[in-house]
Amino acid sequence: MKRNIRVPFLIVNPKAYIYGEETLELAKVCDALAKEYDIDIIFTAQHIDIQKVADNTENIIVTAQHMDGMIAGRGMGHILPESIQAAGAEAVVLNHAEHQLTITQLVKAMKRAKELELLTIVCSDTPEETKAIATLSPDIMICEPTSLIGTGNTSDDQYMKATNEAVKSVNKNILIIQAAGVSTGDDVYRVVMGGADGSGGTSGILNAPSRKGKIIEMLEALQKVKNQK
Repeated sequence: MKRNIRVPFLIVNPKAYIYGEETLELAKVCDALAKEYDIDIIFTAQHIDIQKVADNTENIIVTAQHMDGMIAGRGMGHILPESIQAAGAEAVVLNHAEHQLTITQLVKAMKRAKELELLTIVCSDTPEETKAIATLSPDIMICEPTSLIGTGNTSDDQYMKATNEAVKSVNKNILIIQAAGVSTGDDVYRVVMGGADGSGGTSGILNAPSRKGKIIEMLEALQKVKNQK
């Protein structure tokens, strides 16, 4: 059964910047904070770290950073969906700007994820691409211009409005993350009040003087949203 995501929520996406014990340490911080603030946190990890993270946390949504749309058998070097599920992943990110898929690859991967009841978190760039991907009915979409990823500059209001509307015009049940360039609690507050269901980031968290402090700042922004809605 798929994990239910409560809104608003946070995504902490370390990508390949950290691994091993450093990833586990950050995951434990997120796990404790998710319980303290009663806010869902999606936490992505390197495939090799998924089981360690899943075995040592209870509250975060442990998420793979990619998988392939394959079945058990041939596929040397590819990521078998059953393997990430067995390791403890409850969700998977697909089509990130740093690991883009063809439409055929994306459809296959989403099909396999749905068979295994893994949450699908699918990335898109332009409003046009966003609308097209929304027709595939992912559970969550990350809408972010590729050019802004890691820059510290957030998407402008026009882009967020256009992509939010593109998703909801196709399927109102798809949750939306706006996270490009997000690095502060104020950024998180702005994008969620602007219509997104969640936010978060990578460099804004990993490069902060205190990663825990930055996550708290973002969670407090989400708490503020909850109190105002």
